[in-house]
Amino acid sequence: MDLFGVMVLSLVTAVGGGTIRDLCLGVRPVFWIEQPHHVWTALIAAVVTFVAARFVHMPEKMLSIADAFGLALFGIAGTEKALAFGAPGIVAILLGIVTGVAGGILRDVLRGELPLVFQPDVNLYATAVFVGALVFVLLQKGLPVSESHRYIGMGVILVLRLAAMRWRLRLPTFRSRSQD
Repeated sequence: MDLFGVMVLSLVTAVGGGTIRDLCLGVRPVFWIEQPHHVWTALIAAVVTFVAARFVHMPEKMLSIADAFGLALFGIAGTEKALAFGAPGIVAILLGIVTGVAGGILRDVLRGELPLVFQPDVNLYATAVFVGALVFVLLQKGLPVSESHRYIGMGVILVLRLAAMRWRLRLPTFRSRSQD
């Protein structure tokens, strides 16, 4: 893939989930139009990665760990924004999941691949966001609002995702009787 392709995929991955979230919430303009530093960050990261990949081999495990941190951050940020715009708890949780995973789904579809979150051997990806976002919403609704709820929710996502990667924890896959 050439540099332009890498930049497009980087941008789609970085802002795709948040764009869908903002459109669902009716937020205008969407976050990256109002705050273009998100676009610049994604584009600069794409160029740096494009160049660095020619000289440095990043172990897959390091990339997966970095992705787990991003998943935790964006999953809770999306949930928090949805709550701030008055979304009911379950909707906020779902929009947190969308924020965390939809950019990667769009990237994979553009590349012609089965999205990671739909692969049967993925280790608790969207599920980790669901649980962490649920914990965050329950804390926000049940206790006085505190910034610590954000970090607890992120911690739940991160711990679940890292534990799932370590011990290959995953949900059961669908199998019909005819597949047995």
